[in-house]
Amino acid sequence: MKALQHLLTHSFAAKALAVKRVTENQGKRTPGVDGETWSTPQAKSRAVLSLKRRGYKPLPLKRVYIPKSNGKMRPLGIPTMKDRAMQALHLLALEPVAESLADRNSYGFRPQRSPADAIGQCYTVLSQKAAPPWILEGDIKGCFDNIDHDWLTAHIPLDKVVLRKWLKAGFMDKHSLHPTETGTPQGGIISPTLANLALDGLEGLLAEQFGSKEKHPHRAKQNKVHYVRFADDFIITGASKELLENEVLPLVQQFMADKGLALQMDKTRITHVTEGFDFLGQNIRKYGGKLLIKPSQKSVKAFLERVREIVKGNKTAKQVNLIGLLNPVIRGWANYHRHVVAKETFQAVDKEIWLILWRWASRRHPNKSRRWINRKYFHAIGSWSRVFSAETRANSPDQEPERLTLVRTSAIPIRRHIKIRGEANPYDPQWEEYFEERLRLKMKDSLLGRRKLLSLWLSQGGTCPLCSQQLTRETGWHVHHITWKSQGGSDRQSNLMMLHPNCHRKVHSQGIEVVKPVPARGLRKA
Repeated sequence: MKALQHLLTHSFAAKALAVKRVTENQGKRTPGVDGETWSTPQAKSRAVLSLKRRGYKPLPLKRVYIPKSNGKMRPLGIPTMKDRAMQALHLLALEPVAESLADRNSYGFRPQRSPADAIGQCYTVLSQKAAPPWILEGDIKGCFDNIDHDWLTAHIPLDKVVLRKWLKAGFMDKHSLHPTETGTPQGGIISPTLANLALDGLEGLLAEQFGSKEKHPHRAKQNKVHYVRFADDFIITGASKELLENEVLPLVQQFMADKGLALQMDKTRITHVTEGFDFLGQNIRKYGGKLLIKPSQKSVKAFLERVREIVKGNKTAKQVNLIGLLNPVIRGWANYHRHVVAKETFQAVDKEIWLILWRWASRRHPNKSRRWINRKYFHAIGSWSRVFSAETRANSPDQEPERLTLVRTSAIPIRRHIKIRGEANPYDPQWEEYFEERLRLKMKDSLLGRRKLLSLWLSQGGTCPLCSQQLTRETGWHVHHITWKSQGGSDRQSNLMMLHPNCHRKVHSQGIEVVKPVPARGLRKA
């Protein structure tokens, strides 16, 4: 394994991929303490050649502070571009190993996994009649800041010299250099994977102590201990409060202490499922024996507060501009919660947003009547009445102006999320078809995904590259990665093609290479 990692981290292609990753993500224009960004092709080329282990010395992190939901500030460290690229390079070698060692029910900061998967596992564990009634809600105190450096260097399968340099690089705050004695470099690309590796192993320890479905089914059925983790938030279920309090909690505390970590006891509590608990922005609770998962009150409150801040901060903005600011926020929040029992919550949220916007419009025109304000800002759209919408300016005299409409959360359909299998590994070739099928379903489920599928279908001339027959709704289709995901392929359209389901199975089982057909002339969008 060390030899393979050494080859990868010294590969020119891997170095180019690492530079590409840090120059195309959201933080590409954020410099570290050296003030450098790689924004030109020449700078990127020089960067690829500069990624060498010999003589490498990371610079301190630039300390910045970002606001938390509770009003406090979270410290964040910004590495230099070169340090980010070095971390991205070593992450290419570390992430496949981390995925192979990961707990089955760990869902945070892992490829192809999401909060919806963690919530789906909670539903699987707690929805049955014989489900565990007690839940230990765990919260780790300053997880990223407190992981023991000696433990990391002893147990992380990575170049020890480079890893220790990152851990001991320190940070600059108000022009002063501060050493780092514990914790991972927050803000670094590799930090989430390091934290995951430190926290992995607890699920296996719990299964060993309290029984697992595979090895000790009777003991597992009696104790009902299940574990779900997303980043540093986790829950553990149990058959009784005493079991969680007297046996599970001490085991967890000892596991954390070995890594230099501790639980934040004011946020760590044991709750009965009929009282409900919040996890990842959802409230999970049983009502008369039936488990319902809804958006938590805290999440709703924080979302509406954000909407109010946007509206208050744009008192004199044009209606079109205000809609443009609000729509991504509203759509993002609703899409996050669309997999749970959120219909009533969405309706209540829409009503509150409407009242916020009505007050915004009324303050702009204190001398106008309610009817005038309603006619100017709120319109009937389809079956909806009094929708906050406005016409945009046409780009040319020949063009009709378009109407921009505020997103309504209640218009976003509620759809059950299909949870990822616990043992699925995107770096293992045997799971390639499984992840391609998940991608196909994901693309069908979203408007942007459907547009991408249509564009892909048109680029292939509507035919299957293997059998040259038409791809239709009746024949069905699968999405295939030309360069497999397990071999570093991406989800970009240039790396995708559509195949008939049987053709797709042949490609994988027989190792057939296929190329995209040239689109047929005259093929038009239906």
